[in-house]
Amino acid sequence: MAFNTGLSGLRAASVDLDVTGNNIANASTVGFKSSSVQFGDLYASGFLSAGTNPIGDGVRVQDVKQSFGQGNISFTDNGLDMAISGDGFFILNNGGEIRYSRAGQFGIDKNGYVTNNQNMRVQGYTADGDGNLSGIRSDLQIETDNLAPRRTTNLTTDLNLDSREPVLENRVRDIGPLSVAGIQGESFSVQYTDGSPDYAVTIDPAASAREAAQTLNGVPGFNASATTTAQLNGLTDAFITGGTFSFNLNINGSPLTLDTSSISSLQDLADAINNSSETAISASVVDDGSGTDVLRVIHNQGETLDYTYSDGTTTVGPTQVLGDVNVTADRMVASVDDPADGSFETAFNGSPIRITNEFNPLDQRTYNHATSATIYDSLGNSHEITQFFVKEPAPGSGVGISEWSVYLQIDGEMIAGTDTTPYTARFDQDGNLQSVNGDPAGEIVVSDWIPKDQNGQPNGADGPPGPGTQVVTPIPEPPTSSAFVVNLGGTTQYGAAFGVNDQQQNGYTTGRLSGLDVSDQGVLFARYTNGQSKALGQVALAAFNNTNGLSPVGETTWVETFESGQPIIGAPDTGTLGSITASSVEESNVDLSAELVSLIIAQRNYQANAKTIETSDAVTQTIINLR
Repeated sequence: MAFNTGLSGLRAASVDLDVTGNNIANASTVGFKSSSVQFGDLYASGFLSAGTNPIGDGVRVQDVKQSFGQGNISFTDNGLDMAISGDGFFILNNGGEIRYSRAGQFGIDKNGYVTNNQNMRVQGYTADGDGNLSGIRSDLQIETDNLAPRRTTNLTTDLNLDSREPVLENRVRDIGPLSVAGIQGESFSVQYTDGSPDYAVTIDPAASAREAAQTLNGVPGFNASATTTAQLNGLTDAFITGGTFSFNLNINGSPLTLDTSSISSLQDLADAINNSSETAISASVVDDGSGTDVLRVIHNQGETLDYTYSDGTTTVGPTQVLGDVNVTADRMVASVDDPADGSFETAFNGSPIRITNEFNPLDQRTYNHATSATIYDSLGNSHEITQFFVKEPAPGSGVGISEWSVYLQIDGEMIAGTDTTPYTARFDQDGNLQSVNGDPAGEIVVSDWIPKDQNGQPNGADGPPGPGTQVVTPIPEPPTSSAFVVNLGGTTQYGAAFGVNDQQQNGYTTGRLSGLDVSDQGVLFARYTNGQSKALGQVALAAFNNTNGLSPVGETTWVETFESGQPIIGAPDTGTLGSITASSVEESNVDLSAELVSLIIAQRNYQANAKTIETSDAVTQTIINLR
């Protein structure tokens, strides 16, 4: 019996040496999990009862148990190397056989599949063309083709417009010249766009042009001036030299002192008037349109002029000349109401609106703010879009509301119809955007853009939608035209300097694969030369209810068994599954110091059991030698 006992001990110690030696041999194997031997004693016993004071029959190896404890994580230079921090196994496809491993030394084969160094394919969740993970598990494959361009369908601009900016554009009505005789004695009221009360105006029936202009200058929104022009068509050089010449000129009833003693021509008379003490009057010799020179006298303040001239025989006059009134009305003047429908109301309604300092994209003095961004057409060509912002007078009374005009330009060409009619952005009293052309979302749909080359010719990319096609937002995928949306929903109008907080668009040009990144969730991101990145897939992990039930099959891999149960598969860092550390591997969890000690113990056990057999043999030999 001692022979059997010692022999079982030798066998157990041999297995212990084998396991310890295997651990030591794989101390540098990535993803390796150390094993330990579990022993059990042997006793002889009957079916119904055990003997009294039974003697053991040795030892047997009950199990070789693996330790799935976490190994140290070390960094590598390979971007596709992965280490699992926590629970879980990589899922590997070995020609149809599914294996599980903690060794994350991965690369790419000639077909773009992510594989380990035994060409087993790593499984995970695939992504669609837009980088959206589908949840369908298959072999992970890296697409090395160029990234196709994506046209811009949305441009989001988040900025602040400075509420302290002045209104640059000026819109006025040029009313006149009006003869003062036509408006003397008129009474009318003026209405305003800003909600100001109506203003009543009455022009004195005997007012000169100067006095009428003074009255109108007192009206809010009006600016008036007056001039009086007297052209003496009957007075010629021949009239002056034909006899004894005299000339009298009264300004608003007061005679103008002139020295006419040496006057012999119209020019002499003009010089005498210009040299008088009245600085507001001037005279010149002009052509009356028929080739005859005549005298023109102008009073630049609009006083009434009376003149008389004589050659001693013929006397002309007295002749009275009333002045003209020129009026400009700014944009705050909405209308003029005269119950009698007088000359002033008629002239106001018939006067055109003249715009001064009108918006011009080439003149930065005509807009308050501007910002540019790059967008892309369907061929991946880049284009520069510029947004111009022009402050407008506040509507209504101007209390609690502000307005800005928005102009859009691509490559120097106005778009979205803003060459004729800009979009209107309205802000509330808190500086928040209320609407753009009535749209509370602040969206501008650009549906008239034709992408062009540097010579101004269509470049072959998709153009505007067809006639009658309604563009809806957001633009559906895949887009079929050059239409896109400019979103100003985050725009504010505060009393702070103009600033662009954020500006994002969803287009890009074509790009080549330049690198790969792996996130903590195991998502494989492809980086391209155009600055874009796209998810290509996500590594899947598997966990088991009984990890010790897995069966090792070599190559640092395991397979599922009945004892392990079915795998629980999911994305990294979800549930009980661990996270992924990129450019890293999990080292073997073998404790080399402990294994060397175990090696000594196994050696001593082997020697001791061999001694048992040796001693038993000596005793048996003694018995045999008895005579």
